[in-house]
Amino acid sequence: MEEEKKTPVTDETSEAPHQTPAEEEAAAPEEGTEAPAGSDGEEPKGRRGEIKKLRRELEETKKALEASEARAAELDDRVLRLAAEYDNFRKRTQTERSNVYANAVSDTLAGLLPVIDNLRYAAKYAGGDADKLAEGLEMILSKLPETFEKLGITPFGEVGETFDPALHNAVMHVEDESLGEGVIVEVLQQGYKYGDKVLRYAMVKTAN
Repeated sequence: MEEEKKTPVTDETSEAPHQTPAEEEAAAPEEGTEAPAGSDGEEPKGRRGEIKKLRRELEETKKALEASEARAAELDDRVLRLAAEYDNFRKRTQTERSNVYANAVSDTLAGLLPVIDNLRYAAKYAGGDADKLAEGLEMILSKLPETFEKLGITPFGEVGETFDPALHNAVMHVEDESLGEGVIVEVLQQGYKYGDKVLRYAMVKTAN
């Protein structure tokens, strides 16, 4: 009998064929690279969701920033308009105040002009006659209350009134038991008011 040829048995656990250093370097993965996320090379679903969330948040932040910028521009425009309106109001108020003062002076002089005219007539036509001059002055003085009333001026300070430090200025004093305390016995200079404002205090002499 012929001797059977033996087939060499390969040991699966035997070592792999020896690789050269160049082959080992080519087979090794490059440093800094990551293994594929999946067999098909797609990103994990969790990572895709996170990216979508970040993009959504970025869009919302962008919209909020644009809204804030629009609001800031609106407020800036409003501030500028208010500043312009205040400046116009200030100028208008100054003009009105000046007009009020000018009108007050004009009204006062208009009311006093007839009195001045009458004084001139009295001096001109008296002809040095003291009686005529006195008569003319009396006529002028009789017209003064009407003139003051038109101007809103009220005279005060009369004999027999009680002394009031808010209205009167006592410059003389007399003792008289027949009179009450603080009674005005003589008016040296009449006082005048415009509304509640004292234009001039009455200069008086008081008793006791």
